[in-house]
Order: sequence, then structure tokens, then C-alpha cells
Amino acid sequence: MKHIVENMKPTDWNQVKNIYIEGIRTGIATFQTVAPSWEEWDKSHISTCRLVARSLNNDISGWAALSPTSSRECYKGVVEVSIYVSEKFKGQGVGKSLMTELIKESEANGFWTLYCAIIKENAASIALHKKCGFREIGIREKIAKMNNGTWHDVMLMERRSSVVGVNQ
Repeated sequence: MKHIVENMKPTDWNQVKNIYIEGIRTGIATFQTVAPSWEEWDKSHISTCRLVARSLNNDISGWAALSPTSSRECYKGVVEVSIYVSEKFKGQGVGKSLMTELIKESEANGFWTLYCAIIKENAASIALHKKCGFREIGIREKIAKMNNGTWHDVMLMERRSSVVGVNQ
């Protein structure tokens, strides 16, 4: 199915939230147990680089956004990636399209490092990030415990810009 990647609008929130809830239900996409309100989500994500993949019939098939990793000025170019694809659109190139555009947008906005912490069992997300130029930088063992008592390791990954920051 064809899709276009464009900036997220506040009116997209219900569809974005539903995709986030799908991720929560997998038990390997996030440690969150409930989706936040729009206001909470909006405050915790950078106002630029918020993207949705939209199918031709206007359904949102996935989304991506960035969050700050620190309030310290020296880390202003280091951000954390969130990317989610709807179950019904997986395997159709949505994640790669979103990530490719997110990388372009992040560099245009002066971000030099994209960072992510992926639950180790989430092989599809790890593969997507590697395909898009991220490298493994470490494993945090048993870093968080789910509500069901299961401990999970997290793979830390990053992508350094070749056009912004120290690699220029």
C-alpha cells in the first residue's frame, strides 16, 4: 500500500495514540503501560520532527517523533527516537520511510545524534534501526521490569549525523 510521510498535526493524535496502544500491547515496544494524553505527549516530545505516514485513504500507518535526552545545553543535539508502525501496515516499508524522513528532518533541525533504547526482544525495531544507519552501543541488562514481573534487557543504539556536529 502506498503512503506519504508528512508532519504530524494535533488532529492526528487519536490515530497516533491507537498505534502507540498497539505497541504497548506487544509488551516489547515500550515500557509504558498506558498511552499518555495529547498534552502529556506534546510536552515530552520536541515540537519539530513529528512525522506520520499516511495511506492514500488518510489512515495513519505509523509515526515517529523525537524527545530530548537532557536539558543541558551541551546535549541539545542529542535526541531519542520513537517510531511505531500499525500492525496492519507492518512489512510494507512504512518504518523505513518514516526513519529516512526523520533522519533528514533531524539534521535540518541541527540534531547530531539520534539515540534509542530498544527492548532486546524487539528484533524488527533493531533491524530497522540498523538498516537506517544506527549502530549498537551497548546493552543495559535487566533495566526495567514489566507489570507481569518480566525483566527486559535494552539495546542502546545511535546514529551520528555526517552533516551536523562533530562529523562535519
